[in-house]
Amino acid sequence: MAAEQGWDRARWLWLAALAGGASFMVAVAQWLDGPAIWAWKTSGVGFLALWAAANARERNGWLIAAALGFGALGDWMLDAKGLETGAVAFVAGHVIAITLYLTNRRAQMTPSQRLLGWLTMPATLVIVWAMLSPAPGWWHAAAYSLFVAAMAAAAWTSRFPRYRTGIGAMAFLASDLFIFAGEGGTLSKNVTMWLVWPLYFGGQALIAWGVVNTLAKEARA
Repeated sequence: MAAEQGWDRARWLWLAALAGGASFMVAVAQWLDGPAIWAWKTSGVGFLALWAAANARERNGWLIAAALGFGALGDWMLDAKGLETGAVAFVAGHVIAITLYLTNRRAQMTPSQRLLGWLTMPATLVIVWAMLSPAPGWWHAAAYSLFVAAMAAAAWTSRFPRYRTGIGAMAFLASDLFIFAGEGGTLSKNVTMWLVWPLYFGGQALIAWGVVNTLAKEARA
């Protein structure tokens, strides 16, 4: 049946992810906190991970499910256990995602597409340095940002749809840069609060949509 084939398998999980992720802006706007709020925050990417797992048929499908799963774990850990523990979970997810994208490289790229892939990491490092140095520990943020930038560059140059997975990964990177902008005082947190979550969750949703849908179409072929 159609509901059991392709990317529509367990479609309710996709809809639950969108509902959880989009509605969390209410908690962001109200500055809500506490275990129930952390679970709410985790629900968006958590349901994306479950949806990807429900549609997984081979190694690539399980890799994207695992990458999203570690992203959901990071969402929880950031609030429940602290910044460093949450960052470790996110780094694990980025390493898995990089593995997925590098083993699914795009066969042909235009010079501009290749250039953006190469410039993403050094440009990110310069931006983080400009926003946070010479504050103590700025290099921790720089080191973490390189993993996010590597993930975004690998996604952009992968065979998955650039206007879904590629842009989604770049939006994920932008969300982290806005976090650093708020922490470093480059922008007010009253501004960045309206940008970080939509870019992050929207980016994760686009990543999942692009990868899972592509793999599902190939499985049906």
